[in-house]
Amino acid sequence: MTPDTMLKRITDYGSRADPYPLYAELRKTPVARQEDGTYVVSTYWEIHSLLHDPRISSDRRNLAGPWADPDIEEEDATLPPSMIRLDPPAHDRLRRQAMRPFGPPHSPEYVDSLRPELAGIVGGLIDGFEGKGQVDIVDDFAYPFPVTVICRILGVPREDEPRFRDWVDLLVSTLDLAAWDDPAERQRTAQRARLELGRFLGELVAARSRKPGDDMVSALVTGHGPDGPMSQLELISTAVLLLIAGHETTVNLITNGMLTLLRHPHVLERLRREPELAVGAVEELLRFEPPVHLLPQRVTLADIEIAGVLIPKGAPMTLVLGSGNRDPLRFDDPDRFDPERRDNQHLGFGSGIHTCFGAPLARLEGQIALVELARRLQNPRLVADPPPYRQNPVLRGPRHLLVEIDGIAP
Repeated sequence: MTPDTMLKRITDYGSRADPYPLYAELRKTPVARQEDGTYVVSTYWEIHSLLHDPRISSDRRNLAGPWADPDIEEEDATLPPSMIRLDPPAHDRLRRQAMRPFGPPHSPEYVDSLRPELAGIVGGLIDGFEGKGQVDIVDDFAYPFPVTVICRILGVPREDEPRFRDWVDLLVSTLDLAAWDDPAERQRTAQRARLELGRFLGELVAARSRKPGDDMVSALVTGHGPDGPMSQLELISTAVLLLIAGHETTVNLITNGMLTLLRHPHVLERLRREPELAVGAVEELLRFEPPVHLLPQRVTLADIEIAGVLIPKGAPMTLVLGSGNRDPLRFDDPDRFDPERRDNQHLGFGSGIHTCFGAPLARLEGQIALVELARRLQNPRLVADPPPYRQNPVLRGPRHLLVEIDGIAP
C-alpha cells in the first residue's frame, strides 16, 4: 500500500473498528501527499508542532492555487463561522468572550460547580436500566447525558429539551457524510436544522436579554468584558458549536471508555473499588481511544517544510490525532492501555489555540459517567466485539454498544 492512498484505507468503513495497524504503517511516512493533493501528517511531534504554528489556518477560505474552492462561502449561509473555523484575531476574541462565563480566569469554579447536577443526571439514566437484562450504552446513556447537560448550561427550558434533542439528532446525522447518498440533500438538511435551531436560540437570547437567568446564554448576553458583547448571530453560532462539538466528543469518550474497560476487566474492577483512578483513566482513554481521530481541512498560510517535506502555501492538510497518540517515539508501549501512565500529554483534545473549548467539562462528564457505570452495573458483558461503529471517520466511536447486565446496584 502506498502512502498516497493510505488515507482512503483509513477512512474506509471497513477499517473503523481497528485503524491502528494502518496508523502504524502511515507513520513510516510522517508527511504523505495524497492523490487529491491533501498532505496527511501522522506523527506526534509533527502534529504537535503544526497545531502550534501560526502559519496553519483553520479557515478553509485560505485554500489557494489548485485547492481553491469558490463554493466555500455558500456551504452554510445560515450562521457566521464558529470560532473553530476561524483564525486570530477573530478566533481569539470569540474564545475569550465565550470563556468568561465558562472557565478560567474569570469563572474558574464553574465546571466543578456542575458536579452535583452531572451526578444526578448520570444516576437518573442508570436508574432507567432497572429491570433490563441488556442496555445500549450509546442510546440509553452516552447520547442523552451530554445533550441534557448542554441544555442546562445554555438555559434551555425543560419543556423544550425534547425539541432541542431532535435538532441535535438531525445535525449529528449530517456529520456522517458516508451515510448520505446525496451530498446536496445532506447539506440542505444541515442548513435547515441549523436555521431552525438558530431561530430557537435567537428567541432564547431575546428572552434572556429581557430577563437574565443563571445560565450561559444570560451570561453571554449581559457580560460585557473588554472585548464587548458578541453579536446575536455570533452568540447563536457559539451555542451551536458548544452543542455539537461538546456533545459528540463526550458521547465518544464515554462509549469508547466503557468499551475499553470491558475489554480490560481488571481495570474496570479497579475503577469500581478505586473511583479516584478515574482521572488517570480518562486521560489514558483520550490517548488510547480518542473521540476525534482526524483534524481535516487545515490550510497552510505559507510554504512550510516539515519532516523533510515542503508543503506549499494554500494546501490542505489532515492531522491524524489517533495516529499521533500511538506514536512510539512519544509514548512508551503506546498500544497498551495504562490508566496510570505518566507524562501523558496526548492529543485527545487537540493542542494549541484550538484546544477543545469544552475539554474540562468533557473530562468531568467522562469521570463521573465511567465511575458510576463501573460501580452500578452488575456483571456487565459485551454482546458484540467489535461493536458496530458510526460511519464518521473523524468522530470515531461505536454507533451502539450493547451490554448484558445482571442488574444495577443502588
